[in-house]
Amino acid sequence: MAATTGGPDQLFNLRNNFYLGAYQAAINNSDLPNLSSDEAVERDALVFRSYIALGSYQLVINEIDDSAPTPLQAVKLLALYLSSPANKESTISSLKEWLADAAIGSNPILRLIAGIIFMHEEDYNEALKHTNAGGAMELHALNVQIFIKMHRSDYAERQLRVMQQIDEDHTLTQLATAWLNLAVGGSKLQEAYLIFQDFSEKYPMTSLILNGKAVCCMHMGNFDEAETLLLEALNKDAKDPETLANLVVCSLHLGKSSSRYLSQLKLSHPGHMLVKRSSSAEDGFERAVQAFA
Repeated sequence: MAATTGGPDQLFNLRNNFYLGAYQAAINNSDLPNLSSDEAVERDALVFRSYIALGSYQLVINEIDDSAPTPLQAVKLLALYLSSPANKESTISSLKEWLADAAIGSNPILRLIAGIIFMHEEDYNEALKHTNAGGAMELHALNVQIFIKMHRSDYAERQLRVMQQIDEDHTLTQLATAWLNLAVGGSKLQEAYLIFQDFSEKYPMTSLILNGKAVCCMHMGNFDEAETLLLEALNKDAKDPETLANLVVCSLHLGKSSSRYLSQLKLSHPGHMLVKRSSSAEDGFERAVQAFA
């Protein structure tokens, strides 16, 4: 949600840091003077979402009180949802209540958080109910992600075209282009790699950029280069779930042991899709062994 005034966009760098995964930089450089009240709320929402991305859920829950504006209350719901499996049911119940409230239900950040939570739940149709109307670049970008997860690259491409019409050079438009190119594959993989390469030349390197380049490399069969990029990402953040998950996959392709990365992922992110899949595979294997015992 860019500033609507004709002056410079004071939140540009903060947003960019957040989009590219430079979460600590977003937090450290958030003390911006002369913000309007709406800009201050957006700034606070980005800062709290950066803390969430760093796993500091409790800080966000403690800092946002009941008098905070709707966008911040929505961010607090995300922190509650992610902080503990025990909170999921009550959080989703509150979320649905707020979305049904005519006074606040159309708030873009509330709709964005709803999309993120329902995407986590793999309830893509419910997510799209709240995000599909768009209205903000982040909502369009989330739609692209949701359609890719639904294996509907045709719909994802339509959303991307909308983003390109709004701002072709926007960081989120470039990221969404890379995501879609990865999903389509083939000759598009090199284009996706070049987008992440361009980010790495323009901005400080983050786990998100390194993982983007690494996934492109893996899709193109360059597992040695992918491993180098992923180990660099691991040095930046040893608990990043995507880095650990990608290292598991990369190690298997290189014929190396992946058990340490999978163990770290199980400890730090037990709800991750790769952990769930590996656990169900282990259960199946153990049952099969017992059947033959």
